Amino acid sequence: MRPIDTDRSLIIDINHSLCKQKKSDRSKMGAMRYSAEHKQETRSRILDAAGKLFRRDGYGGSGIDGLTKAAGVTNGAFYGHFKSKSEAFRAAMLVGMEELRQGLVHFKGKHGARWLKPFVDFYLGYKRTCELGDSCALPSLSPEVIRADEPTREAYAAELQRIVEEVAAGLQDGSATQRQDDAIALLALLSGGVTLARAVPDPALSERIAKVISRRAMAMLAPAPTRPGR
Repeated sequence: MRPIDTDRSLIIDINHSLCKQKKSDRSKMGAMRYSAEHKQETRSRILDAAGKLFRRDGYGGSGIDGLTKAAGVTNGAFYGHFKSKSEAFRAAMLVGMEELRQGLVHFKGKHGARWLKPFVDFYLGYKRTCELGDSCALPSLSPEVIRADEPTREAYAAELQRIVEEVAAGLQDGSATQRQDDAIALLALLSGGVTLARAVPDPALSERIAKVISRRAMAMLAPAPTRPGR
């Protein structure tokens, strides 16, 4: 019989153990990665469903059961991400406001200095006529924020300021303060116009409101020489 090479056998055993350990570590890392991805996916589904429901049915008309059903998750999964409905509303509102800011970034990037007219047309066109659940958060959720808790209102104010700054950065005339004032006026005009246009049942009147708001918005932000009071 050939003598057993104890050193070689020991090395093989050690390598085999290390290989099993590495496989186990990789499996654990993969499970952790899946768990983190799954958790983020669940949170995104809840926020997407919450955003649509809060826009469509209002805060008072949206319950946890309806929200979890729309998201396809359990109540336990919901409470694994949010302590309360108000916390979910705050998070969904912030997502909606960020979508508006990113929309502004998109239009400015695509159209350059001429971004305003295409943005106004889109806002008073598609965003006025789309399903309420897909509408802009500014006109749809701001009325709910009025009745919300202080942390939600503070979070809303901070996000609104970011949107104002995004609009102001794309305007051409006036000082920084004047551009911010113009941005506030534009956002108020557009969101208020969409609110009125959505509220009326007559499509012709809704269209008329949209056209009037569009003209006023463009006139308000026309080049300085043609603007009254400047």
